[in-house]
Amino acid sequence: MSPPLIEARQVTRILPGEVPVTLVADINLAIGAREFIAITGPSGSGKSSLLYLLGLLDLPTRGDVLIDGRSTTAMTEDERAEMRLSRLGFVFQFHFLLPEFSITENVALPMRALGRLSARGITQRAEELLASLGLADHLRKTPDKLSGGQRQRVAVARALANDPPVILADEPTGSLDTAATAQVFGILRDLVIMRGKTVVAVTHDLNLAAQMQRRVHIVDGRLADDAQAQPPVR
Repeated sequence: MSPPLIEARQVTRILPGEVPVTLVADINLAIGAREFIAITGPSGSGKSSLLYLLGLLDLPTRGDVLIDGRSTTAMTEDERAEMRLSRLGFVFQFHFLLPEFSITENVALPMRALGRLSARGITQRAEELLASLGLADHLRKTPDKLSGGQRQRVAVARALANDPPVILADEPTGSLDTAATAQVFGILRDLVIMRGKTVVAVTHDLNLAAQMQRRVHIVDGRLADDAQAQPPVR
């Protein structure tokens, strides 16, 4: 049996200080292939902190995060950076697109950082990804020329740039209107169904969470529930 794509083992994150703050505590969590997972919980419960630990954007104070069965806490920062680039894609509530670059150039950035494709291959893949998300007519535009929903689609294309098996999303629809929320959620679901990705999304929207395959509920930094909400996505 293959190892989980991501596994948290007794993961704890404490912010040091005169009064230390525990963000997450003793989290055990295994995430497999083709899962569609919601991370839910009250405001300040540690949802985003957990996602950042799973995505190697932060390091645990105790415990370990394994990617493809490999411990990451003992890795160098360069090794973790390559792991993030090659195995993980990120979508945030605010798109964080670079305003001076076209959307094609924004999507190209992770591929340039990884360095596995030629310049021509990078541009071609960026354009193909954007076209697959309905943005073929906007390839040369800068982000400010697009709507909020379109910018989030660019962010999804950027997350897919290096073809990672896992997409981690932090409130990806939090700043969108109802129509754009439905569209972006549909795209995330299609990543699982059509592209075989695993998608893990922090969300405060319980209606969206109820439509996802699995719900991981965090309260006061601890795993309160981990339940199958829907049949596995196929």
